Amino acid sequence: MSEHPDHAEHADRRHEPFHYSEEDVQREVTELESKSATAARIFDLRRIIGGLFVVYGVIVTITGITDSRSAIDKAQGININLWTGIGMLLLGIFFLTWLKLRPAAPPPLPPEGSPEK
Repeated sequence: MSEHPDHAEHADRRHEPFHYSEEDVQREVTELESKSATAARIFDLRRIIGGLFVVYGVIVTITGITDSRSAIDKAQGININLWTGIGMLLLGIFFLTWLKLRPAAPPPLPPEGSPEK
């Protein structure tokens, strides 16, 4: 079986190193930095904690507003659901405000020439 000339040429090119242009490298670095920043923002715990506290705070506050007199009497006259719900809302708003004012920065890139861990 004879080898087709195109196959022989292709086989020789497999062993040649592939060279990236400086523009390709810079574009790839910029894209990776963008993805890293996006991932850091998405998985920021302040967003998760703040969101959960706001959602649960709304639920508990509504429960506190609609509590019966007997439920309030069980807590020695304090509408504990209302106050806990308001506290949860305030804490959730604090976390979300903190996230808005101080967004997460992407992790720093290792210096060139240093081995990655």
